[in-house]
Amino acid sequence: MNKEIKKVFVYTELQFSIPFENVPWKEMNPNLLSIKGLVRKTWLSGVGSNTVGGFYEFQSLENAQDFAWNIFPKEARNFGVSFMTKIFDGDVTEQASRGMNSPHYN
Repeated sequence: MNKEIKKVFVYTELQFSIPFENVPWKEMNPNLLSIKGLVRKTWLSGVGSNTVGGFYEFQSLENAQDFAWNIFPKEARNFGVSFMTKIFDGDVTEQASRGMNSPHYN
């Protein structure tokens, strides 16, 4: 990448089915809050599938890549499941997102 991206989003999903009330999010949140460059996370639970995932915002592409390539795969391994992770450029979509009242751009 040639330019520095200032707002980066990461989408993750664990490939297993578990009701969200059984997800140990209370234990996980403090560790997540210590991840370098993490601005915020929104937990996700699949409707009808009970897959568990998240939508994260990072301060830089470097921090997002470290999370997506090094940190999150270890979490999936701890659960013994495969996963999906995608990194998105939040700068290029800013104007369109502001037009949709996205809470990530106020």
